[in-house]
Amino acid sequence: MSPTSSGDEPPSPSPRAATAVDAPASHAPMVTAADERTEDSTPVALADLAALLSRVLADEGAPTSAEASLRLVDPDEIARLKAEHLDGDGSPTDVLSFPVDGVEPDAELIGDVVVCPSVAASQASEHAGSVEDELVLLVVHGGLHLAGWDHASDPDRVAMWDRERDLVTTLYGAPARDPWGEQPS
Repeated sequence: MSPTSSGDEPPSPSPRAATAVDAPASHAPMVTAADERTEDSTPVALADLAALLSRVLADEGAPTSAEASLRLVDPDEIARLKAEHLDGDGSPTDVLSFPVDGVEPDAELIGDVVVCPSVAASQASEHAGSVEDELVLLVVHGGLHLAGWDHASDPDRVAMWDRERDLVTTLYGAPARDPWGEQPS
């Protein structure tokens, strides 16, 4: 119990420990993964998602010496990040990406992907089909943003979604539902 607690209150939960995850092959960047959730208990295969992000970044040309991070957070934290960095409305979102050096040949720190598993779980049945499939999609999506992909215009969205579909199906397998739906022509 902390010195400031009254005795009636349970101690506040601490975030799960950060875990360094080895890259799946010598040709992939290192991804450090941390489960920082204190409220959400959505099951997540963190090491598998970190390995997936590493493979996405490798496929996008990231140098093997570069590093990236993957953080799992609660809805209030992702809403705070969205409001602070994207002039967001303060509502939670599913994934945010914060590129630093990107996948340039001299990159040291590629960037950070932040995922909110509870938001992913709430939209999974109508999007990718299962929570696992939704989390895979979000990690690939976030990794592509770190690599410089964007979906601000229709042509960019089509290109990014095509690359996303290719990576998801190649590195993981087809999701239970088609999360890409109809694309603009």
